[in-house]
Amino acid sequence: MSAVQFCLKPPPFLTLQNLSLILLKVAVISIFLQGFLISFGLIVAIGAQNIYVLKKGLLKEHTLLIASICFLLDASLMILGVKGVGKILEIYPSFFIYITWFGIIFLTLYGLLALKNVFTYQKMQISIKKEKSSLTQTIVATLAISLLNPHVYLDTLMLVGSIGSHFQGLGQNLFLFGAMSASFIWFFSLAYGSRVLIPLFRKTLTWRLLDLFTAIIMFYIAYKFFLET
Repeated sequence: MSAVQFCLKPPPFLTLQNLSLILLKVAVISIFLQGFLISFGLIVAIGAQNIYVLKKGLLKEHTLLIASICFLLDASLMILGVKGVGKILEIYPSFFIYITWFGIIFLTLYGLLALKNVFTYQKMQISIKKEKSSLTQTIVATLAISLLNPHVYLDTLMLVGSIGSHFQGLGQNLFLFGAMSASFIWFFSLAYGSRVLIPLFRKTLTWRLLDLFTAIIMFYIAYKFFLET
């Protein structure tokens, strides 16, 4: 083989087939991460549900049950939101532009709120009372503290639903899987890692860093949607 032929011959890893596989993997990871980061950004906040999960985890009281209920509720609402909004768009395609602008405005406002919280004093207060709850009481309390919060419907049904509706078929399922993965990791980390996480969450710096991360993610996704309009 001459020197010219050797130079012109592409390395094995640059073949068209390998390049296509690499691009496919990048696309898959990108969609998964969008779902994961959006869900994570929405779920990370000082709220009654997160404090409840941390408290019960610290007491080692029905830990698996509570984390499972919180995750399954989140996952169910996300699926309902993404698939429901997707069905609406199939019937009314012109509704897509309104969904997109709703996502842009909400993400921007959420990002600004998170950015404001970076400069606000925040501290998680957790009161531990060793009062053993029955299985029924635990289930009712977990359902109530999760479903009676109006923000859960806005976050999962509306926001995650509107963003997920931008994808079709496999892409939509990947987005959902990413969003649900964030919820799973978050709730089970709170429940089983409470002894490690509580000292961190009692520090203002921890919440400021989480809020800064949330703001960056929200602004980035809003900008991507704006470019699509």
